[in-house]
Amino acid sequence: MAVIVCPKCAKKHKVNVEAFKENTPSGKTLAARCKSCGNRFPVRIDYLLAQDNIKQGGKQSRARKICITLSKGGVGKTTTSVNLAAGLALAGHKVLLVDTDTQGQSSYILGKKPKAGLTELLTKELAPEETIVRARKNLWLLGGGKSLAGVKRIIDRKSFGAEWTLSEVMTELDHKYDFILIDTSPGWDQLIVNVLFYATEVLVPVALEAMPLHGLSEFMKSLGSIQKYRKEIELKYIVPTFLDTRVKGPQTIFSELKRLYPNFVCEPIRYSESLSEAPSYGKTIFEYAPGCTASADYRSLVKRVTQDEKALP
Repeated sequence: MAVIVCPKCAKKHKVNVEAFKENTPSGKTLAARCKSCGNRFPVRIDYLLAQDNIKQGGKQSRARKICITLSKGGVGKTTTSVNLAAGLALAGHKVLLVDTDTQGQSSYILGKKPKAGLTELLTKELAPEETIVRARKNLWLLGGGKSLAGVKRIIDRKSFGAEWTLSEVMTELDHKYDFILIDTSPGWDQLIVNVLFYATEVLVPVALEAMPLHGLSEFMKSLGSIQKYRKEIELKYIVPTFLDTRVKGPQTIFSELKRLYPNFVCEPIRYSESLSEAPSYGKTIFEYAPGCTASADYRSLVKRVTQDEKALP
């Protein structure tokens, strides 16, 4: 047996998985109807099978799924995604970094040129082991790139369950990693909605400037609309970036962030030339300039995320 929850009225329903286990292929989305309020909503067969497997003694999903996102560009999303992933890997955790950006910059920063990636996984042209590359010890990469633009159009044309497309192909990977980090592109589209329907935690990098602060306010409204249908997703971290201690403006905005979101704001990532130089060498900040301020700041972020003060001493 498995349990599904109506996203409209939160009514729980028991489902007999055995009734369709053999005749319904993995990855398919079923239509469910709430007996309490009549709401119709999609249910992934993989989700039900995973629940059933756990109850029967199967291996439970253990990955923490963190989405790094903000609609505003130029706030350090990819830089934070790559260096947080690298830091977690250095701390001994198994990490998968998923790049959902058409620019594919995560691969560039890590010095990798994968022949396949998220596009081929989403279209089911290739299996996960054929699309995921090992980037560092404990760190694996599922690359993005220009081909994702075509995938976005495919998702947009779906008439039912489009928001679960990413979740359907990622479910079998959940138990293989300790952390799955998802880097997103600027803006707001169906692929970002897919990411928010898959992840359970949100990390928002915010450049200490006026426009990104406004972008955060707009993103919070968008996240709220997602949470109406998916209560599992929640904001966990706001990471101030590009803190220049030489000028007053960023410090003022940082203080305002702490006033508005006291429970979520992390220690800021200070401005460092090394952060902009490292990608040219295909290196993370820990490899390129381990003694710089930005490296120390990302170490602090790893400690905050893992809740382990001994991580990356």
